[in-house]
Amino acid sequence: MPYLFTSESVSEGHPDKISDQISDALIDNFLAFDPRSKVACETLVTTGQVVLAGEVKSDTYLDVQKIARDVINRIGYTKSEYMFDGNSCGVFSAIHEQSPDINQGVDRTSPEEQGAGDQGMMFGYATKETENYMPLALDISHRLLKELAALRRESSEIEYLRPDSKAQVTIEYSDDNVPQKIVAIVVSTQHDDFGPEQEMLDKIKEDMVHILIPRVKAQLPEELQRLFTEDITYHINPTGKFVIGGPHGDTGLTGRKIIVDTYGGKGAHGGGAFSGKDPSKVDRSAAYATRHIAKNMVAAGLADEVLVQVSYAIGVAKPMGIYINTYGTAKVDMKDGEIADKIESIFDMRPYAIEQRLKLRNPIYEETAAYGHMGRENEVVTKKFVSPDGSAITLEVELFTWEKLDYVDRIKKAFGL
Repeated sequence: MPYLFTSESVSEGHPDKISDQISDALIDNFLAFDPRSKVACETLVTTGQVVLAGEVKSDTYLDVQKIARDVINRIGYTKSEYMFDGNSCGVFSAIHEQSPDINQGVDRTSPEEQGAGDQGMMFGYATKETENYMPLALDISHRLLKELAALRRESSEIEYLRPDSKAQVTIEYSDDNVPQKIVAIVVSTQHDDFGPEQEMLDKIKEDMVHILIPRVKAQLPEELQRLFTEDITYHINPTGKFVIGGPHGDTGLTGRKIIVDTYGGKGAHGGGAFSGKDPSKVDRSAAYATRHIAKNMVAAGLADEVLVQVSYAIGVAKPMGIYINTYGTAKVDMKDGEIADKIESIFDMRPYAIEQRLKLRNPIYEETAAYGHMGRENEVVTKKFVSPDGSAITLEVELFTWEKLDYVDRIKKAFGL
C-alpha cells in the first residue's frame, strides 16, 4: 500500500537558524586565526537581543559583537520595524574558557591519538532517490526556501518578503519506495503588512504557487518534475498573516533544528547538534564522516539506501564500533555486519583522522548553518577574516568535503563491484 513521508526546512531568517549561523561564524573566526581552537558556543536571539555563551580554548581574541551583527545584517534583519536588526540589537557575551577536565581527555602528545570530545552516537545516511543522494522531501523543502531567499533579495518579482520562513513537503511513495507524487506543500513566509489581510493572503498564495514553485521545479531533473501535479494541496501561510516573525516573534537557540540539518527524519539521528562546535566534537565531525561513508557507498552501487552509525567514549580515539543498515538493498551477497567490517577497514574513524581526511580544521562552517549540512555542493572558496586590531587573513578553503565522491573506487575495489 502506498505511504506518505514528510520533511520540513526553515530559512536562514528563522530564529533558530540565526543562532546557528552566529555560532558557526564564531567557529570560523576562531579557526581562521587559530586552527587549534576548541570551541563550544551557543547563541540565543530574542526581541532586540543576542546572548552568546559557551567555552573556548584559543590563542586568538575576537570582536564577537561585530561578528554577530555582520551575520544578522547578511541574513537581512536590517530594519527597525522587524524589532530585531543587526545595527541596533544588544549583544551580550558570556563566553568563558574551556574546562581543563574536558580538554585533558581530548588533547594528546600524539595528535593521532586525540580523544573524542564527547561520548555519543552519530549517523550518516544516503539514498539514490536524488542526484545529491538526499531524501527527496527534504531536498525540495530546502530548495523552496533557498529560492524564496533569492526572490527576497532580488525584490523584483516579490517585494514584500521578510527573512523568516518555513517549508514542508509531503510525498507519496509506492510499496517499493519509489516517489509517486507530491501530495502537499506548506510554505509560511514572513511578510510586510501591505493591505487587508485576505488580500495579502491571496497575493502571497498566488506568488508562491505561480512564481516560487515553478522556479524550484525547473531546478529538478525531468523525472522529479513530473511529481508536481495539478493535485498538490498548497497550504500557504495557513494561520493567516505573518508580519511579526524572526526573533521578535519566537526566541531562537543554537542546535534546535537538527533534523532540518540532516535528513529530514529519514534514517536516524544521534541527538547531537552541529553548529557552534569545533571538529574535535564528534557530534559534528563523525556525523560528517558517516555521511561521507554512506554517500560513497550508494554512489559506488553497493546499496540503494544506507544508514551508517558510529559511537564514541569521551577521551577515547577508537570508536566503539560501526553499524551499517542497507535496508535490504545491498548489491553484494554479504550481511550488513560483514559490510560494516569491510567499511571499517577502509575508513579510519578516529577523530584526528576524520579532521585530516575532511579538512575540518578550516573555517568552513558558517555556510553549513542554513539549508542543511548534507547534500550541499563541494567547492573551493576564498574567505576573508578581520581581527579586532584590523589585521586581515585571506584563506582558500574547501567547503562540504564530506560530500565528495572520492572513495567510490576504493569501495568498488574492496567489494568487487
